[in-house]
Formats: sequence, structure tokens, C-alpha cells
Amino acid sequence: MKSRIRPLIGLLAAPLPILALAVSPAFAAQPAAQQLPALRGDVVAAVNHSVRTGAVDAGQQISVAVSLAQRNTAGLDTFLSQVADPQSAQYQHYLTVDQFAAQFGATPETVAKVSGYLAAQGLTVGQVSANRLTIQASGTAAQVQKAFGTSLANYRDSQDGRSYFANTTAPVLPADIASVVTDVAGLNSYAKYTHFSTPAATPAATPKAPTGLNPTTARSAYNLTSTINAGYNGTGSTVGLLEFSGFQQSNISAYDKQYSLHPSTPSVVAVSGGTTDLSGQDEVELDIEVVQALAPGSTVKVYEAPNSDAGETAIYSQLVSDNVPVISISWGTDEASETASNRVAVDADLKEAAAQGQSVFAASGDSGSDDAGNGGTSVDFPASDPYTTGVGGTTLSTSGGAWSKETAWSGSGGGVSSFFNTPSFQSKVNTGTYRAVPDVAADANPSSGWAIYTGGSWQEFGGTSAAAPNWAAFVADYNSEARAKGKASFGFANSTIYKLASSSSYASAFHDVKTGSNGAYSAGTGYDKVTGWGTYNGANFLKAELG
Repeated sequence: MKSRIRPLIGLLAAPLPILALAVSPAFAAQPAAQQLPALRGDVVAAVNHSVRTGAVDAGQQISVAVSLAQRNTAGLDTFLSQVADPQSAQYQHYLTVDQFAAQFGATPETVAKVSGYLAAQGLTVGQVSANRLTIQASGTAAQVQKAFGTSLANYRDSQDGRSYFANTTAPVLPADIASVVTDVAGLNSYAKYTHFSTPAATPAATPKAPTGLNPTTARSAYNLTSTINAGYNGTGSTVGLLEFSGFQQSNISAYDKQYSLHPSTPSVVAVSGGTTDLSGQDEVELDIEVVQALAPGSTVKVYEAPNSDAGETAIYSQLVSDNVPVISISWGTDEASETASNRVAVDADLKEAAAQGQSVFAASGDSGSDDAGNGGTSVDFPASDPYTTGVGGTTLSTSGGAWSKETAWSGSGGGVSSFFNTPSFQSKVNTGTYRAVPDVAADANPSSGWAIYTGGSWQEFGGTSAAAPNWAAFVADYNSEARAKGKASFGFANSTIYKLASSSSYASAFHDVKTGSNGAYSAGTGYDKVTGWGTYNGANFLKAELG
């Protein structure tokens, strides 16, 4: 997959000025030749509360992902505003991957220049993403330190005791390279993302029968029974699950057998080497089982990557390069823990997803209004990014199998971003400077959660990790019906959601969650910072949009 490129000995024969890695925190358009403001934001925050235990062995193999700046970002922002605006002639006229690369990806000349620099430092240059915005490379620690002008050290986290390596200072690059690079991921091995699956109780010592939502009761509660019975069950649509852990197919098979489901077997897309870690298998199996319960005809692709900033960069790049129609993300971190340069790199991929009409749903977190756990108010990333649909949580009540009521779940992540400005689609319900989260919600309270088979036993799971794949599955069903009726697919989700929620169909298409709080914020009529617009009323939502 990777090819060895012989170092270009003469590339750096003339001295070049060395500058801090350049990024643009405002995502503003910049001429390619102009140097961007320096940002020393590529050192993982955990270093500040860790003990340095020594240098990384010079021969240790390190893989990095180098992110390149998009071209014409002002034009991209204009396009994204138009493609999401029902009044624009560009509304829902999305781009293909090739069209995006041609208009907004790095030029082939830029890719060649950066690749040449990496090769000259002795690194092996690997895959270039389809959008020409990510270059994979690898080499020894000594070569990586030379290439990026930093040192790598081993650390032990004084808070949780975990060991990892990290760069001690922000990477530096020659001026002409720094001007086109936004992030270098892979300079640390800190496992950065946590998942938001929450079991109702400790697994029983002896086998027990499944309790909680199942395919029949969940479809009834969210008014999807008639839709799925009519054949609009996700057939023809692919749901991509972003994961930093592996899973065991035997658990998925046991779930399907219990409920007489016959979906296609989920396939694994190993990104940046994939992962053998099973510590988060309950999360992955929750995601798969919820999607199979509500969209049994869909194709499920499980994208697996190492739990690191390099894995993060690679997996988002792969999802947009593959143009997966529907994506569910149940892993995140509080915004402040995401390095500034990584945030820019991921945001660039999420912008591409919106431009290509991909529907991206991200769990908003299970810590209420205090995502960082420091006593303040904070929100989770990537749910806070305007180009994802942040999914909060509710407590679901049913009567006779049908929806009865929902209240806000106290753990529902929500509030105000500290980094992303209020997007145009949200301006009517958010007059503040910064984006509000979440956008929508679904059942997430473990006490009203899902019956999930994981680790060889039945458990009841909640968390916004259950809410994000719930919405993703619904959109797969939506796309099935849209295809059958010759209508447009769901596309960039926030555009479709906010348009419908602002219409006269809101009361029938959504369940407006009006009670409960997540700490600092309370649910109320219409949009709120705990449950967004609320939960979907399946058949009514589909009728309002597709007729």
C-alpha cells in the first residue's frame, strides 16, 4: 500500500526559514503563497498533567497523517451556505468527491511539494486521500523528529496512569511547506476519544432475558413500523459507523437471531491499520444493533482506526473519500481537549461531507452541560462542529407500545460551542455568536434504553451513543423511500432538519421535548440546548418531506 520514495538529497540544499506549523483558526480563505498565522496548538493537552518518563527510542516506527489546506475556502463557505438554503438555486446540488477535489482540494503540485519534503527527510510517503487533503507517511522516531522539528518523549498521565508518547513542542516546517499544511497528526499516541454508551447496570452474573427497546418496540415508539413494513427499511443505503474499537460478529449474530433479523453482515474498513483493541466493543455492537433494528435492509460498514489523533484524521478522511451517505459517530472529546490543528483538519473533512450531501450524526455526550467535567459549561466535539448533526438524549415513555412522552435526559450533552460560530441554518433560533448544540435527540436514558447483546450477554444500554445511530438508521430508511419515489436523499442533515423544523409541519414531524434539563440548560418549546428540535416522528416526518 505504501511505496518507498528515495530521499531527494538536494531538496533542502539552500537553507529555508523554519516556522511554526501554520493554520487558520478562523478558517478564512488565504492565498496559497501567503504565510498563515502561526498556531502552536498541536501539542496534546494531557502533557500538562503528565510526567515525562524519557525519550522515545530513535528507531521506533511512527505513522503520521499530514493535512493540507483547502483551496478557496471563502468559495467553499459560500457554496455550503447555498447548498443548505432552500431559497438558493444551489439547494441540495451536492458535489462528487472528484468535483470537491478539483474545486477545493490541494493542487497536485502542492501534494508533490509536501510529499517531496517528507521523502527528503527519509519518511516513506504513502496514500494520498481522494480529496488531496491528507498524506500518509511513516518513518522512525528520529526521522519524524527531524521532519517536524520537534522531539518525542514518553509520558505517564498523572490523572489516569496511562502511558503514551507525544511531541514536546509544536511541529515546525519550512515556510513554503508550512503555508500549505494545517495539521500533523500522529506525533502522539494518546488515546483521545471516549465513547458514550452507558449500561443501565453491571452485567448480571447469570444469563438474563433481554430488557429494553428492541426492533419491534423501537419501531413502534418512533412511528416507523408502517414504513419498514412497506419495504422502506434502508435497502440501497449505506451507514458508516466511525469506531476506535473492534467488535465480535458472534454478538451481532446472537442479536439478529433473537429478533429474527436477516441483515447483511457488517463489513469492516480498516483505516490506518485498523485496530485490534476490543475495549470499546460494547459501543460498536450497540451502534450496529441499533442500526440493524431500525434499518435492517441497510449496508453497515464499520470504519475502524487506532484511537489517536492520527487515527482520527485518517478515518474522517476515508469517510469523505468514500462518500458514505450516512455516518454515525458515538466517540468524542470535550472541545478544549481537541488540539486546534486537529480541529481544523477534522472540520475540513466535515465541510466536505456537507458539500457532498453526506448525513453525519454525532453523539453530544453523556455529561450534561459540563462535557469537560470541570464544573463549567462545555460541549463535545465533533458534535459541536456545524457540519455534523449533534444528537442529544431523552427519556422515552411508551403506552401500549406507542410513543407516549419524552423528557430531556439529564446526561444529554448540550450548550454553546467555544470555537464554532453560529451557522446560517441555526441563526433563527440562536442569536448568540457561537453554535448551539445539540440539533436533535433520541432516547438515551439507560433506564429506557436498548436491549443490546454484547460481551456474550444481554444488557440494557443508553447514552447518546444510542441516539446517534438511531437517527442514522432513520435517515437510511428515509433514503430508501426517497429513492423509490424519485426524490432527493436526506443530504446534509442540518439543512433538511432545520428547514422542516421551521415549517408548519414541525408539530407532526417531531416530538418537541419541553421538560427536563442537563444542568445549566432546560428543555422548552421548540429548539433548546438539551434536545435540539426533539425526536423524529417517523412516518409523519417522511410524509411531510416525501409525500
